[in-house]
Amino acid sequence: MASEQEPRPVAGARDEWLAQVVEPTLEPDLPIIDPHHHLWDQPRSRYLLEEIVRDTSSGHRILATVFVECMSMYRTDGPAEMKSIGETEFVNGIAAQSASGRYGPTRVAAGIVSFVDLTLGARANDVLQAHIAVAPSRFRGIRHAVGVDAAPEVRNSHTNPTPNMYAAHNFREGFAQLAKLGLSFDAWQYHHQIPELTDLARAFPDTTIIFDHFGGPLGVGPYAGKRAEIFQKWKTDVSELARCQNVVAKLGGINMPVNGFGWHKRPAPPTSDELVAATRDYYLHSIEVFGPKRCMFESNFPVDRLSCSYNVLWNAFKKMAAKFSTDEKTDLFHRTAARVYRLNV
Repeated sequence: MASEQEPRPVAGARDEWLAQVVEPTLEPDLPIIDPHHHLWDQPRSRYLLEEIVRDTSSGHRILATVFVECMSMYRTDGPAEMKSIGETEFVNGIAAQSASGRYGPTRVAAGIVSFVDLTLGARANDVLQAHIAVAPSRFRGIRHAVGVDAAPEVRNSHTNPTPNMYAAHNFREGFAQLAKLGLSFDAWQYHHQIPELTDLARAFPDTTIIFDHFGGPLGVGPYAGKRAEIFQKWKTDVSELARCQNVVAKLGGINMPVNGFGWHKRPAPPTSDELVAATRDYYLHSIEVFGPKRCMFESNFPVDRLSCSYNVLWNAFKKMAAKFSTDEKTDLFHRTAARVYRLNV
């Protein structure tokens, strides 16, 4: 199951579709860290080192990447709570391959964000320690997705969350273990759950929280055709969240089918100009309230690959950042991600 709750396309067919739109790379020398992508190997979808290197080599200067959990290669044996360690082992192996330099200059999975079930409460500490032991130089934190919605058109997160999970006592007891170990938390939920995340951030000011994918603005099912209305409430909620200084924002992951733009249904993929026109307000508002030092562009590949190519997506980011200063661009494309995920690149 896809981490971001979207179907995984057959690679060949998607390659042909994406190849219809080819653009020259803008600002090809601008250093970039891509702080959010996945790696998996499924019968109808493969995205491993070869595939991500193909994307990161498509024109932009990608120095390093951060892997975020997607239920890949879990262990089949042992206690249930320890099975996710298999994903860290798997990704750490790919990261070691990449670090050899034989696959190009990009350091794939220089940082690893895995899954630990925080509803374990204090027992989550043992699982976190086990992940650290597997990849001590790369493991940076966890994501426990809590996206839940009653609409049948909106699939709940792959973690099978219950409503109001951020507020649950056992979840918060598990969450409290992160700061003790210097680990961060990637937050993934839907837009109507953003106030719940704000409450969590206020309760744990010493834990770094990364706000993924603009908080998941929904655009399907009962949310279809209500983009303007939802956006106004989203702006208010994100502004309030941004007051929490321990929260940083990932800018991206808004081109999934669940967001309702319908890019994947078109005869040809969108251009970077089309992506900018449709989504720029989310980016610019986030940068306004968080500030460039607390924002980082993200690809969310290969999930967003359902809608656009890697090169076109980063062109869109660069167009949206065109009016920012050189120093601010450094934060947005490189420095914030390096600081938050503690990467020496």
